Amino acid sequence: MISVLGVPFDAASSFLRGPAQAPNEIRKAFHSNSSNYFTERGIDLSEIGIWLDAGDLAFDAGNPLSLLENSIQNLLTQDHRVLTLGGDHSITYPVVKAFAKKYGRLNILHIDAHADLYDSFEGDKYSHACPFARIMEEELAVRLVQVGIRTLSKHQREQATRFGVEIFEMKDWNNTIQFHFQGPTYLSLDIDAIDSAFAPGVSHHEPGGFTSREVINIIQSVKGNLVGADLVEFNPTRDASGITAMLAAKLFKELLDRLLLSENE
Repeated sequence: MISVLGVPFDAASSFLRGPAQAPNEIRKAFHSNSSNYFTERGIDLSEIGIWLDAGDLAFDAGNPLSLLENSIQNLLTQDHRVLTLGGDHSITYPVVKAFAKKYGRLNILHIDAHADLYDSFEGDKYSHACPFARIMEEELAVRLVQVGIRTLSKHQREQATRFGVEIFEMKDWNNTIQFHFQGPTYLSLDIDAIDSAFAPGVSHHEPGGFTSREVINIIQSVKGNLVGADLVEFNPTRDASGITAMLAAKLFKELLDRLLLSENE
């Protein structure tokens, strides 16, 4: 079973708020009559029983990161694969902590304009600019591959070297590159990996990114046992036309499809 958990959280965002609204908007676009429920592989996601919408996590009290980690862990104890809808990118750290408790050290494919490797950003070690620093220093991943990066600072380059991160910068990208992983694999997709011409509804517009098709191809072609994924950083407040919401729904469908494929292999 694939479970989908919405995480309406953007308190760790450094520039703009808004990603907390994303899970609801992605669902609305997914159910829009302007499209249908079929993936490109021909899977009908409207069929009962192939995946479960677990709703949105309610942040009522306590530490939100611990609450998220525990919620993911509860789904994993039921042998579910989990697709998490953010929310800002800070959510990936507690999600990966829960996955690592079940699977051990993970392979991670991270698709993003930003490496998110800052040790601390604006005084916050749990900022959305820091999750992969926390993941790597806690040795939650055996391999971290980052794709689409085009904002590396000197500090982040040093962090990448320190942690042995494999980075495919956008300036070096070509469409013959493919990704192969041995063992449990997690995919983290920040929608700002895609050029803002295709995805204007993000907090940080960073020109020179992927086309929508290129990211879809990466999702479809990655080799490995995909046990979980997240889709983060869609900001509906900057998406006046709704184009990014429909793109997020498309990516949601293809991520679900890829998780289903791993489940049945």
